[in-house]
Amino acid sequence: MAMNGDGVHGLNGEMVAPSEAKHTNGTPSKSKIACENGEADIPAAKQNGTKRRTPTDTFSFTAEPTIDDIRRMQAEFTDERDWNQFHQPRNLLLAMVGEVGEVSELFQWRGEVTEGLPGWTDSEREHLAHELSDVLIYLVELAEKCHIDLPQAVLRKMALNRLKYPASKVHGSSKKYTEYKD
Repeated sequence: MAMNGDGVHGLNGEMVAPSEAKHTNGTPSKSKIACENGEADIPAAKQNGTKRRTPTDTFSFTAEPTIDDIRRMQAEFTDERDWNQFHQPRNLLLAMVGEVGEVSELFQWRGEVTEGLPGWTDSEREHLAHELSDVLIYLVELAEKCHIDLPQAVLRKMALNRLKYPASKVHGSSKKYTEYKD
């Protein structure tokens, strides 16, 4: 489901009042994720779109659509057009790389761009939103075609990153993990 000012749009475009929108999620808990270097405690992903906030946070994503909602919407879109024959992993990867190139074009020649994109017009921001959406759609479909549970893969990868980049060693540094000494 997607929110707009009127209410919530379901996967098939039907309108649902915000008070009737259903979440099928539980409460977050800590999980142990097995990593090649041991285990790491990480908070389970909050399924309702909320996140732990710090004083500097000023942005968060909406709760819906979920990654699986996006996967289903794209599968329906593809099936309606009989495009599955073209949407094999290699083709999806190349399409995604092309879309990343289109995102890159929007930043080309601008120098460093500050968080929040001050100075960008509404039209430029919307163009960026379209291109980033294309990247996400192809990424989700690629993960589906490769049978990768992307949310779980993210949890495992974040746990690995916590082990490779302990805050006590890397705070304020951009060195690669192989450059750190114990």
